[in-house]
Amino acid sequence: MSKLPTEQEKRDYWSHNIRWVLILLSIWFLASFGCGILFRTWLDENFPKIGSAPFGFWMAQQGSIIVFVLLLIAYARIMGKLDKEVEN
Repeated sequence: MSKLPTEQEKRDYWSHNIRWVLILLSIWFLASFGCGILFRTWLDENFPKIGSAPFGFWMAQQGSIIVFVLLLIAYARIMGKLDKEVEN
């Protein structure tokens, strides 16, 4: 029979959860807005083309989506580890 979590354990769980969400959303912001808009010209000049598209354009169109999917996988793994820690 499992014990119910205390209020402190609940707060700790959600503080870890929110911290990871903010970190991962910051990475996604840098990948989508940063690479696609803010640093696009620099990326176009300093990185090789992907196919026939400049790197900054590619990041705006495809790269940010790929980064988002990778961040979803990372979030699932991180939360899986956190859930196992809470269970024990």
